[in-house]
Amino acid sequence: MQINLEQKYPQGDLQAVALRSSQDSRSGSVRKVLLLGIAVVAIVAVILVRRGPSASMGSTFVVRRSDLPITVVEAASIEALESQELRSEVKGYEGTKILSIIEEGYLVTEEDVKKHKILVELDSSQLKQRITTQEIEIETSIAALADAQQAHGIQLNQNQSDIKAAEQKVRFARMDLEKFIGTEAAAEIINALDLEIFTRRPDTNYNTTSIQPAQIDFSKYAKVELLGNGEAKQKLRKFDDDLLVAKSEFGLAKNLFEGTQRLSEKGFVTRSTLENDQLNVKKNDLKVQTAETARDLFFRYEFPKTAEELFSKYEEAFRLLDRTGKEAVSKITQSTAKLKSSQGRYRIMDEQRTNLLEQLGKCTIRALKTGLVVYGGTGDNNNWNQEQIREGASIRERQTIITIPDMTLMSAKSRIHESQIKKVKKGMKVLIRLDAFPDEKLEGEVLKVGVLPDSQNRWMNPELKVYITSTKITGTREWLKPGMSAKIEILADQLNQVLFCPIQAVSFVKNEHVVNLVKGSSSEQRVVEIGQFNDEFIHIKNGLKEGDVVALRAPEVPKELDQKTSEEPKAASATTRVSQAKDR
Repeated sequence: MQINLEQKYPQGDLQAVALRSSQDSRSGSVRKVLLLGIAVVAIVAVILVRRGPSASMGSTFVVRRSDLPITVVEAASIEALESQELRSEVKGYEGTKILSIIEEGYLVTEEDVKKHKILVELDSSQLKQRITTQEIEIETSIAALADAQQAHGIQLNQNQSDIKAAEQKVRFARMDLEKFIGTEAAAEIINALDLEIFTRRPDTNYNTTSIQPAQIDFSKYAKVELLGNGEAKQKLRKFDDDLLVAKSEFGLAKNLFEGTQRLSEKGFVTRSTLENDQLNVKKNDLKVQTAETARDLFFRYEFPKTAEELFSKYEEAFRLLDRTGKEAVSKITQSTAKLKSSQGRYRIMDEQRTNLLEQLGKCTIRALKTGLVVYGGTGDNNNWNQEQIREGASIRERQTIITIPDMTLMSAKSRIHESQIKKVKKGMKVLIRLDAFPDEKLEGEVLKVGVLPDSQNRWMNPELKVYITSTKITGTREWLKPGMSAKIEILADQLNQVLFCPIQAVSFVKNEHVVNLVKGSSSEQRVVEIGQFNDEFIHIKNGLKEGDVVALRAPEVPKELDQKTSEEPKAASATTRVSQAKDR
């Protein structure tokens, strides 16, 4: 570009400059250099003035009206919607080693499933040792159980025998009591003291009370009408008979003595005969007294003593029956406890053996479903401290060893930022592009949107909130593999015939959205009302018309003005500002 100095400086000024240069020629080359620098500065200033404000605008964009798709673009990873995870079901804190494992990428076929092809074989040496030890424990528990069962049966029979023997003693003691004082008197005494065992239920415990036989007045039963046909009545009859005979003989002897005495007074009998009859009277009188004394002793001493002894035997037999019953309950309780303990121990040992056998079977993992073999699980990438799946590696319980995805149902898993998640809804159409096949365009729809933020990487960036979104891919393709990187474009909305401009053209200044509207060589800030946006363009509702030219960046501010406004807060980036405005 050529610069006309005459337009900037008049002719007289140029001559004055030339005159001063000739007068100062003695200054030499130093002054020439200074003059040359001044001329260069002047030329640059003229160029900036002639270019005007439009030179500092940079790129521009012409606002136009057209259809504007509102999309959400995010990176994604290809996964299977359904997959079979083969986990280690061998229990243990130390883990289990992998003895052999099928190579990764192997395609399990229907024939492999039918033949139950072995995919993984785990170390089972410790389990086999534990099973052997468990078998010995089971044999011991079986012997203990058999002994407890036999002992329980023996105790049952012994209890029955002991109780029957005790009941028999009670019956015999009662029979002896009834034999002596009679059935009615014995029943009256026993019922009054509640010692009747035959009126009790079989399951009733015998609970005897301390009864002193001396408290029972047996003398009131010493009557013929109360004694019935007992032994005491027979003795009482004998005493009465003996007394009656003695009295009869005494009467005869007395009558004979009186007759002999009258004959002796008339001299018909000798004196010795009289004395003999008198002696006979005395003998019979003594017999009467002896019979009366014997009868009285029986009633006062022998009857109550014998009755008390017999009743005491009955009471002791009854107490023995009570003790025998309680001892039987105690012994059978202990025997039952031992039996249940033996049964429980055997059941536990048997369950442990069954569990160990199941664990031994789970050391061999076989093919149950067709698909591609992938080592590990879907979330193993986040376990950085987990040992890699390989032969010889130790795996913990419930750890996924192999995943066999269903290749007919594939999806794209992505993490949507919280500023975009409200745009995404289930069922929205999605366009998927794979990094490995950029020319292939796959279609799908949103299958699931996370309700809560993903917490797996929260410790790395607590302020970042993303939501896991799953997209179902339509159709099946043989070359589509799990783990491929992709980019999804979710069609959230379609705006028809609306005004829009690039998203970077909108700034947020003093709580308002503004654009820099270019008019010729100058520009001005224009307040606009925005709508939805995608990753490139934003909808302008008001403030612009079709054909307006907007700057894609704010114009450069002169240094002096920039120093004056340097204390004001800086504006946020275009995408963040628009997102904040949309959230409000």
